[in-house]
Amino acid sequence: MASMKKLIGVALVLGGVGAAVMSLASAPVRLGGEVLASLGSGDPVRGERIFWAGGCTSCHARPDAKGDARLELAGGMKLVTPFGTFVPPNISPDTEAGIGGWSVEDFANAMMRGVAPDGSHYYPAFPYTSYARMQPSDIADLHAFMKGLPAVSDRPPDHELSFPFTIRRGLGLWKRLYLNDEPVIALPADAPETVALGRYLVEGPGHCGECHTPRGVIGGTEKARWLSGAVAAEGDGIVPNITSGEGGIGDWSAGDIAAYLETGFTPDFDSVGGSMAEVQRNMARLRPEDRDAIAAYLKTVPPHPNGYPARTKPKG
Repeated sequence: MASMKKLIGVALVLGGVGAAVMSLASAPVRLGGEVLASLGSGDPVRGERIFWAGGCTSCHARPDAKGDARLELAGGMKLVTPFGTFVPPNISPDTEAGIGGWSVEDFANAMMRGVAPDGSHYYPAFPYTSYARMQPSDIADLHAFMKGLPAVSDRPPDHELSFPFTIRRGLGLWKRLYLNDEPVIALPADAPETVALGRYLVEGPGHCGECHTPRGVIGGTEKARWLSGAVAAEGDGIVPNITSGEGGIGDWSAGDIAAYLETGFTPDFDSVGGSMAEVQRNMARLRPEDRDAIAAYLKTVPPHPNGYPARTKPKG
């Protein structure tokens, strides 16, 4: 009996230690003081460029919003995924329904660490795994620009998730696997500035890899197959391979890519469609040198075969 009590006692102690370790491992990690100090006051003029590069309207505008209404970031679009339905929130400067009461530090922690002002984890449907690679000064500029957008009072519904995805704390462990600020593609020290800028725009604010890269069973991007295409997060479509590998865009020149981002037309004069149409509209708002830089970077990405399963045509 005494030995049984000892075993139970040891099990309880080990269980308590394990719970404490898991709690620490899953805790939210905020930005350090040095990064926060480098945010600066933010410039809304520069921030507009980052706003379009980041595609904020694509998820946070009201569904089917057009024209100036795209700047009303009321949220509410439903993103139906294998993990559940995610609903982007209101990120307008409304102080009650939106983020008007956030400090620039709050905003930076959300963007770069996926941590809400109340300390909870955001779901990675919000692409902070890419935004983590952004420069803090660009985050501050974006915040300054967004403060000048229309304040709207819409309150979108909650996410529609089932257990275990309702447990946000577990995302802390997921972040340990997939959240870091290192570039995906290493460039030589003498890489042209245009390529380096393109890498920043693609891997950071543009978050192109979030859709164009295959994901593993727990939702993390497979960086070994970077930009090789993927099964769409929503529906049964595919997101194309944008490397120079088989099935990709190897026969496109850098000029073809830049022109596509500006006009929406492929080298074969096909037009952009699907969710990429919204992305292209955002890219068209960038500077010509930004689109040229994105194209230059994509031409340096290692080639990969298509990252999604082959599709067969239905019989009939």
